[in-house]
Amino acid sequence: MLVPDAEIQQTLSAITPQDSEARRQAFARLDALTKPVGSLGRLEEIAAQYVGMTGRVSPAPLNPIVFTLAADHGVAAEGVSAYPQSVTAQMVKNFVRNGAAVNVLARHAGAAVRVVDMGVADELDGLSGFVNHKIAYGTNNFIKEPAMSREQACRSIRIGIDLAKHACAEGNNLLAVGEMGIGNTTASAAVVSVLTGRSVESVTGRGTGVDEQRLHHKIGVIEQALSLHRPSPSDALDVLAKVGGFEIGGMAGIILGAAACKAPVALDGFITGASALIAVALQPRCREYLMASHTSQEPGHRIALDHLQLEPLLDLRLRLGEGTGACLAISLIRAALNIYTNMATFEEARVDGALLREAGSHGRS
Repeated sequence: MLVPDAEIQQTLSAITPQDSEARRQAFARLDALTKPVGSLGRLEEIAAQYVGMTGRVSPAPLNPIVFTLAADHGVAAEGVSAYPQSVTAQMVKNFVRNGAAVNVLARHAGAAVRVVDMGVADELDGLSGFVNHKIAYGTNNFIKEPAMSREQACRSIRIGIDLAKHACAEGNNLLAVGEMGIGNTTASAAVVSVLTGRSVESVTGRGTGVDEQRLHHKIGVIEQALSLHRPSPSDALDVLAKVGGFEIGGMAGIILGAAACKAPVALDGFITGASALIAVALQPRCREYLMASHTSQEPGHRIALDHLQLEPLLDLRLRLGEGTGACLAISLIRAALNIYTNMATFEEARVDGALLREAGSHGRS
């Protein structure tokens, strides 16, 4: 795929595979802890994956940050959501005042929240506590014209890359992505349909809770847009420009920037899954730095995760977004690393674990 943007291309080239030797050493330590081999299941896998991603056999204390990217979508004018577009700006104000679910769950997980305006259709006058990277006042209505220009698509990704690299430079070693934007499940369904090859109907859900009639209308709007623009499944930037969103591109950029810094990324729900598809299409190696927090109620989310070959950590029937599911994943990652770092080995505890150690670590990867 031709990526005519030097900064993006430089980041793509900087992404390397996980450190397999560090991951092997992590599993060796986990197998030596005072428990039967593999008895902590996916917690052990999480710890070893984190070590492989960062390349640090002795991880630094976890310092997570949640990015909540906000943007509006022109397609909301087609009545695809149960809520008006004005809710996007209202929720951004709620985020910066620490009143939203993501704020509560981030505090619980010991994570900072960084709210980013990627394209909210509001001036947000007098509001502080967020990062202003507004590209435009929402995307175009993609049932009539492309959602954005290719340059705007590249710009959204560059912004995300810069956000990730600055966070890593500040010492954040786990990045989580979330979003807010009325109409963004419509854009995400379009992206997921194109990049997975699945039908629009199979990947489109009720989003904010639309009824059956409006769901069929939503599917029809997406099908009409794809028929009009014919985005190329082999060109992720074309897909993003024609039917995506500014926050979707921004989160794809965060994934790429984090992977270039060897920092794990905790995905949230359906919209972050669409972003991950774009990022992985641009650079397949970034998939090795992704952790899927949960499976949302949107049918396209499971399809996206299957395509990405990611197994979600939780299934709590969440469908809020914002980064809420990713916050819960941070708590699990923290628990896994505490086990890895602080639990005694058989030798340290002077417990006879010879038989358990002889069982080996079959099935480790």
